[in-house]
Amino acid sequence: MIPELDLNALNARDTDEMARLASAVRDIGFLTVTGTTLTPARVCRVLDLYRAFFKLPDAAKRAVDMARTGSNRGWGAPGSEQVNPDANPDFKEVFDCGYELPADHPLAARRLGVYAPNLWPEEPADFRREVQTYYSEALDVGRQILAAIADVAGDDPFGFAGAFDAPMALLRGNYYPQRPHGAGEKDFGIAAHTDYGCLTLLAMDGSPGLTVQMPDGGWQAINAQPGVFVINFGEMLEMWTGGRVKATLHRVVGGTNERISVPLFLNPSYDTNVAPPGSRDVVLAGDHLSRRFNETYLHLKSNA
Repeated sequence: MIPELDLNALNARDTDEMARLASAVRDIGFLTVTGTTLTPARVCRVLDLYRAFFKLPDAAKRAVDMARTGSNRGWGAPGSEQVNPDANPDFKEVFDCGYELPADHPLAARRLGVYAPNLWPEEPADFRREVQTYYSEALDVGRQILAAIADVAGDDPFGFAGAFDAPMALLRGNYYPQRPHGAGEKDFGIAAHTDYGCLTLLAMDGSPGLTVQMPDGGWQAINAQPGVFVINFGEMLEMWTGGRVKATLHRVVGGTNERISVPLFLNPSYDTNVAPPGSRDVVLAGDHLSRRFNETYLHLKSNA
């Protein structure tokens, strides 16, 4: 069973709610959260904007095609990602935007791909403004949840505080079309994978499709209406916490319905050491994330 938690109770550090959070991050790696500042109407507005973008002619979307860049900013066409090397490229479309460094930030001079400039379409007309506003609001929600996780772990032993001043946070719109005619056992909207970073804050349109591998090995469907958020954790946080937080396999097989989902992938600043506690190793968050991106985006695979 995937726990349903309330952010207001987590922010108040309610004892019972924190105990449920501890169990969720340790045993399942997935939960849902209500009680955020992102209302159903707010989320629906953003979902509708992504839907309008994805319904544009391909020629319009190619104007912001990330395949022409050395980064993951802009539109990703069907088949542009392969999250599982044992499956075919995913048949979904995506639109990615990320954190923009101030010009005088120390990291800006290094021209790191994870902080690449965003690409914005001309249509829908208010797409950029609305998405950027949602990005900032979702970042705030994600940071609140991470703060609660740090308290569950005890005294912030993993250094979460201060690690997210220049977050490698990626906001994505996913468009999952109907499962293509003739699709086989290696074809997925997104194949089975664990997320690469720390925390994922996922808004959904209420359509089914996402399934999660549970501790018994079975797959459980998980769905959420706009305003209810699905939370899961990635490889980086699992490593950073020495396995105290679980990264869980999940997938979208695809079916007869179209789906829109909007995940925010929240990750720390590039130079954050995310090696396990007590380790003498140094694993920079940016190096880990860049390597995984290069393994996934087909136009970046030559860099891997």
